[in-house]
Amino acid sequence: MTTTAERRETTMPSGTRTLTLAKAINEGLRRALANDPKVLLMGEDIGPLGGVFRVTDGLQEEFGEDRVVDTPLAESGILGTAIGLALRGYRPVCEIQFDGFVFPAFNQITTQLAKLRYRSRGAVGAPVVVRIPYGGGIGAVEHHSESPEALFAHTPGLRIVTPATPQDAYTMIQEAITSPDPVIFFEPKGRYWSKGEVDLDAPVGSATLNAAKVVRAGTDVTLVAYGPTVATALKSAEALEVEGRSAEVVDLRAISPIDTATIVDSVRKTGRCVVIHEAPMYFGAGAEIAARVTEECFYSLEAPVLRVGGFHIPYPVAKLEHDYLPSVDRVLDAVDRAFAH
Repeated sequence: MTTTAERRETTMPSGTRTLTLAKAINEGLRRALANDPKVLLMGEDIGPLGGVFRVTDGLQEEFGEDRVVDTPLAESGILGTAIGLALRGYRPVCEIQFDGFVFPAFNQITTQLAKLRYRSRGAVGAPVVVRIPYGGGIGAVEHHSESPEALFAHTPGLRIVTPATPQDAYTMIQEAITSPDPVIFFEPKGRYWSKGEVDLDAPVGSATLNAAKVVRAGTDVTLVAYGPTVATALKSAEALEVEGRSAEVVDLRAISPIDTATIVDSVRKTGRCVVIHEAPMYFGAGAEIAARVTEECFYSLEAPVLRVGGFHIPYPVAKLEHDYLPSVDRVLDAVDRAFAH
């Protein structure tokens, strides 16, 4: 007799398809639900509606209300319940509707979830994934365009990751769910509708979850980016090529822990480094990267490590957000300053 799980597995799509980043996450969640009965999704409006961004579209209909759970509007309750489920052997995947809504759950994430494995010397797992749409570029209102990744990266015990392409989104969400550590999975909402080729048969291990990737080779300057700013870095590299400068682009993928080795190898080759992120520069991820690169590449650097990021202000109103977000012009200006030294 064929079980329900086996029937679902046989209906899983295969081959290479062109998907949006949002649909790639949807397919990754779908496969994780089919492969492991202990995986369940939790969040506000993720059932029949499919979430605000439709990332969970169709999953409740396929897997049922006990596997894709519409929760009350209570982020602290969602995370508290997820921690309890993880202690009972489940693998909950929590959706936070918007980045600015995660703070009511900040206590559970940083004081409980992050510390369970360490406190128990590995005896107690905490395989909880917290999905957070983050970043700007969609013309949203207040509390809907935050980039709080540095707040979580400062907390030991959490993995902080973010995909920049549909392929990585598809693979990384599955790897996050199988991780024994709690994972904060930041999804660049401004890139949800960007399309790319996705190999639905790609093996799921830990390669994309742990390792940065050189997505464009170059010789003159290293541009380090993650999530929504990888596309900005690639466009900047194209503009620099017209100017006769060769930029290498590194997609960080994981913000914590940082794959320092890949960045260092690139900077030792190019001699210059510019870090790009949407979050405010002050005490941001770029500062940590700049410090590490300076320590490891001091004798290879031709100029100080420079950063391009959001300004140290609350996220502005929608009509001003494109002045706030890193742009190609701002990246080119930073590269010019690096070559001026």
